[in-house]
Amino acid sequence: MAVEAEAATTPDLALADTDINWDRLDKWRFHMIGAVLFTVQQGLLHPTAVVKTRMQVADSGLSHMPGFRVFRHILKSDGIPGLYRGFGTSALGSLPGRVLHLTSLEISKDLMMKYTEGLDMPEATRVGIANGVAGMMSNLVSCAYFVPLDVICQRLMVQGLPGSTYCNGPLDITRKVIKAEGFRGLYRGFGLTVVTQSPASALWWGAYGAAQHIIWRSLGYRDDTDKKPSHMEMVTVQATAGMLAGACSSVITTPIDTVKTRLQVIDDYGIGRPSVLKTTKALLEEDGWRGFYRGFGPRFLNMSLYGTTMIVTYELIKRLSVKKE
Repeated sequence: MAVEAEAATTPDLALADTDINWDRLDKWRFHMIGAVLFTVQQGLLHPTAVVKTRMQVADSGLSHMPGFRVFRHILKSDGIPGLYRGFGTSALGSLPGRVLHLTSLEISKDLMMKYTEGLDMPEATRVGIANGVAGMMSNLVSCAYFVPLDVICQRLMVQGLPGSTYCNGPLDITRKVIKAEGFRGLYRGFGLTVVTQSPASALWWGAYGAAQHIIWRSLGYRDDTDKKPSHMEMVTVQATAGMLAGACSSVITTPIDTVKTRLQVIDDYGIGRPSVLKTTKALLEEDGWRGFYRGFGPRFLNMSLYGTTMIVTYELIKRLSVKKE
């Protein structure tokens, strides 16, 4: 589960007017426009998630192939539909989860901004802390919804691979998982997701904030100037910083994502309930430390493109959702 959050603003660069707070938004329009635009974005990037997932699964026969070859293999054997396995379930299932995530994000950020108001700290630091805490809180809230969806979607993505159990759609997957393991089977990898995604979110926003700060200063914007960037400059800087943040985050978090993906698609119930330790040992035995970076290329591409498009899309959604005076 790729981070959907608000772009950190840069008040010391006279950009305060670009920060559209929660109370300025038409909530209905915000979620409706967001549903459309984020679904389009999700559709554009979904093939990279399918390629990444198939490369990470044991016995897929694809784990040692370059990402582009895996892409061509899926396209040749299954056509375009093969690259969009699980997309319908993911897109429709994400709608309520996205409302939960974005609402908790914006409310948490507003509360933190109010709580830190008046504290003796630079405004940029205050905004950064508020964004970081809001990102972690929204991740904690939304994990309860998104982990079962992730389990179902990833099983759809690996349908047809050796060792995978054939299921006739998402409802059949849900039924078989619950029958085999009970309701907790839908929460495989939940602890790992919660423990890793919150720090990953902080890492993403830290890298994003640092990259944006460096870029603005390299363009000549300083604390003591009233100069304001053009709309095109803002979009370009935000997109570039988002891309760099996504790339940085993917390098550090891919090993954890590989373990989580394997944990969520294992079907051999005869060996007992899968665990993080068992899955990690299996990866080490199969391919050494290199195995933890299976699917790194597609994930690197996915997170880099996601960081870029998410920031630009989110800013556009907020601008289109401002209440009319």
